[in-house]
Amino acid sequence: MARSCLFRRDYFLPEEGELESHALPPPNHVALPSAGLLFVSLVFVVVLAKKLTPTLELVIDGVGAPRSVVGIVIAGLVLLPEGLASYRAAKANRLQTSMNLALGSVLATIGLTIPAVVGVSVLFNKPLTLGLSAKEELLLALTLIISLLTVGTGRTTVLQGIVHLVLFVAFLFLSVVP
Repeated sequence: MARSCLFRRDYFLPEEGELESHALPPPNHVALPSAGLLFVSLVFVVVLAKKLTPTLELVIDGVGAPRSVVGIVIAGLVLLPEGLASYRAAKANRLQTSMNLALGSVLATIGLTIPAVVGVSVLFNKPLTLGLSAKEELLLALTLIISLLTVGTGRTTVLQGIVHLVLFVAFLFLSVVP
């Protein structure tokens, strides 16, 4: 059967023969309160990040790292649950599920963060700059190309995962050592 769509539910299901089973979709009387709790959790994460930022800024200034590291630490905290789930899937030799969790998490975070930041900027009439330096543009282009090669093949290999990790380590290094 040909796969006509890049993102499909089957990509997140275990392969045939695996023992893991999935529950049926929840009924509406469970899904609606869950959606409300998701919104409350999102607000809680934003408030927690806001409260944590001054302490992080002091620590990062004390270490002598650039202020951009604060954003990286906050993003890491937000992505931590999906990152751990992705790690567990990789450790269980379910690399495709691991990549789907990781990429889906990042896409969802970016898909929620950028519109939220733009909305707040418009609401409070504040200037918004999403500019990237040449170094960051190069890393973004490399990430997009490597992600297309990884996702476009239909299957994920260990080598592709290592390439993603090397690119991530390069990003972290260049963020701390400009």
